[in-house]
Amino acid sequence: MPALATRGGRRRRAMNEINMVPFIDVMLVLLIIFMVTAPLITTGIVDVPTVGRSQQRPASVVEVLIGADEKLRLRADQQEPQPVTLATLAGRVRLAQAGNAEVPVVISADRGIKYDTVMGVMAVLQRERIKRVGLTVRQGS
Repeated sequence: MPALATRGGRRRRAMNEINMVPFIDVMLVLLIIFMVTAPLITTGIVDVPTVGRSQQRPASVVEVLIGADEKLRLRADQQEPQPVTLATLAGRVRLAQAGNAEVPVVISADRGIKYDTVMGVMAVLQRERIKRVGLTVRQGS
C-alpha cells in the first residue's frame, strides 16, 4: 500500500500541520474566565497588633540593651548599664528583680540588629522561666 491514500484516482497529501484554531479558542475562553473571576477573589486580611500607651510606667524595670555591636548590657531602675554575657544574663536579671518575679524585663535593641539575636535573648530568658518579658518600641516612625 502506498504511503499516501488515493481516492478516486487523485492522490491526497498527508496533513502534516497542527490545527491551532481549537487551541486558540480554548485559551481565549480561559482568559475570559480568569478576567471575570480575578476581581471576585478576596485577599486575606492580617490583623497586625498595635502599640498602645501604658497608663503608667512600672516603678522598677529591668532593661536588656542590645547594642549595634550585638553586645549585651543590663540596666535596672534607670541606673548605668552594666555589660553582661548571654550565659550570665538570666542570673543577672534575677538579681536585678530582687526576688520579685513581677518586675518587667524589657529588651531594647538597635535597629540594625538581626532578628535572630533578639530572639536568642528572649529564648534564654524564657528558658529560665523569667516572666513579663517584652520589647521596647518607638512611637511614630
